[in-house]
Amino acid sequence: MTMMGPIGDEGSSEALLSEALLLYRTAAEVFATVIEDARSGDEKAAREAQGYAREFHKALQTAMQERQKVEQLCKQDAGIAYHYALDFDRARDEVGRRMARLRAAGGGG
Repeated sequence: MTMMGPIGDEGSSEALLSEALLLYRTAAEVFATVIEDARSGDEKAAREAQGYAREFHKALQTAMQERQKVEQLCKQDAGIAYHYALDFDRARDEVGRRMARLRAAGGGG
């Protein structure tokens, strides 16, 4: 397993999510194999399937929670608030333009 740096590092959150999804896919493949063995009459596999089902469910929940966290961090990094990206340069220009119009309309003093 590769150690990741802090979340602020370039690409670390995406790499972490990618690794989690790879582990999830691997668990799904193992679970599918156990289910096939249980269907073919393997009693041990049938008992193990219940444990794998619980672990698989936990892994799914964890992967989804981590994905939500990564998406939230990506939105924060991009300056997205309430599903809209904030363009501070454009806002600064607009405020400056309006201030200039107010100064011009003010008449002098």
